[in-house]
Amino acid sequence: MTEQNAPSSADVLLHQAYAPSARRDFLYYATASAGAVATGAAVWPLINSMNPSADIVGASTVRVDLTGVEEGQRITVKWQGRPVFIWRRSPQAIAAAQTVSLDDLVDPVDTSRENPNHEAQESALDENRAADATGEWLVVIGVCTHLGCIPLGQDGAAVGDFGGWFCPCHGSHYDTSGRIRRGPAPRNLDIPPFELGVDLQLVIG
Repeated sequence: MTEQNAPSSADVLLHQAYAPSARRDFLYYATASAGAVATGAAVWPLINSMNPSADIVGASTVRVDLTGVEEGQRITVKWQGRPVFIWRRSPQAIAAAQTVSLDDLVDPVDTSRENPNHEAQESALDENRAADATGEWLVVIGVCTHLGCIPLGQDGAAVGDFGGWFCPCHGSHYDTSGRIRRGPAPRNLDIPPFELGVDLQLVIG
């Protein structure tokens, strides 16, 4: 049996030269991996905190049962921190809104941003702003488009000169379709995205 050759002095020197470098590389990669894990563990709670909480997600959609709302009654709900005015209009209020000419309006056009229920801009005729085909229901965001005050009128009083709402901050008057008719407000009251079922279940958002 042949005796195994002993390592030469050159092999020993080569091993000694490369061994420290290999150890350094191992320590570098081990430290880098541990740092990446620690960074991920520290950053994840921050990223996760940016996701909307359950209550915020819930507030993005509001469901309202309208079966108990009587003719002429106005109610207010909150959606995304803003009041939404819901009005079951009387035949008189509907007629007052439908007989208005576009030439008499300060803001005769609603863009898709102001009324996201339409894909393109629409004239501000009442038929385009009402929540249903009969025109009985009106749903608008109760924030004055001038400086963001909340208009009066939900109690049926202080409805302004056009029967809808009146903003006491700077005197903007809105009609029974939520359209600006007099005062500094530049636009009609915005309309939220919504769906109104035949069972009078309203979903806002």
